[in-house]
Amino acid sequence: MSPSDRPWSLSIMFLLGMASEGISCPSRCSCQYLEVNCTGQQLQEFPVDIPLDTRQLILAANNVSYLPAVELSFLADLVYLDCRKNLLGDDLDFTFVGVAKLVYLDLSFNNLTQVTFSTFSHLLSLVVLKISDNPNLVAIEKGAFANNTWLRHLDVSRTGLTFLDTSTVRDLPNLRLLGLSDNLWHCNCSFLDFITWMMESDVHFPDADNITCYTPAGLHALRMPAAEAQLHFSCLTQLYKQDYVFLCLVGFCIFLAGTMAAWLAGICAVIYEAHASKGEEEEEEEEEDTAP
Repeated sequence: MSPSDRPWSLSIMFLLGMASEGISCPSRCSCQYLEVNCTGQQLQEFPVDIPLDTRQLILAANNVSYLPAVELSFLADLVYLDCRKNLLGDDLDFTFVGVAKLVYLDLSFNNLTQVTFSTFSHLLSLVVLKISDNPNLVAIEKGAFANNTWLRHLDVSRTGLTFLDTSTVRDLPNLRLLGLSDNLWHCNCSFLDFITWMMESDVHFPDADNITCYTPAGLHALRMPAAEAQLHFSCLTQLYKQDYVFLCLVGFCIFLAGTMAAWLAGICAVIYEAHASKGEEEEEEEEEDTAP
C-alpha cells in the first residue's frame, strides 16, 4: 500500500469501527441479525437504542402501555411487530404512520377499546393483523381496514364486539381467514346481513363452533347457521308496531280515497240525471208549443 493510500484506509477503518461501536441492543433484550427480541422482560416503556435496520421487533409479554409514533418511525424497515400481552389501550390512531412496510402486527391480549380508519390506514402492506383477546374492544369503525387491501388474516376473537359492519370485511379482496369466536354478538335484524355474508363467503372461520350469538336471550349460544334461519324468519316476516301504524294509515287512505271517489261519482250521477230530466222537459214543452 502506498503512503498516499494509507490516510484513506485509516479513515475507512475508523468509520467502520465507529459504526460497529454504534450498533447497540436495548437493555434486557437480545439482538441478532435484523431482529430484536424483548419477550418477557417486564418492560414498562418502549425500548430505546433499537438498531435502525431492525426488521423484526418482539415486545411480547411486557407492561408497555404506549407505542411512540416518532420512535417507531425510525424503524422504517420494520416488517414484523409483536406486541401481544402488553397494556396497550390508549388511542392508537396514527401510531403506525412511519412503519408502512409492516406485514405482520400482533396486538392481541391488550386493552384496545376501538379501531378507527386512522388506526391502521397507513399499513398498506399489512397481511396479518391480530387484535384478539382485547376484552375492552367494543367498536371497529366501518371501513376501518379500507386501505389494508393485502390483509389475508384478521383475528378479532374474544373481544367485546357486539356488531361488525359487513362492508368492513367483505371489501377486503385478499381476506382468507377471519377469527370471530367467543365475542358478544348481538344477533338482531341489523346483524342478519353479516351472518348471511358469513354463510356465503369463501373466507375460513377458525373455531366456527364458538362463533355464537350472545344476545338476545332467545338466541343465546346459538351458532350462526341456526341464527341465520331464525333471523330470516323473524326479520323478514315479523311486523313491528310502526309497520302496523303504516298499514293502518295506508288502509285509511285507501278507504278515504274510495269514499271520495264514490261521493264524487254520486254527485256526477245526480247532476247528470238532473240535466237529462231538464232536457227531456224542455223537449216536451217544445213539442207542445209546436203542436197545432
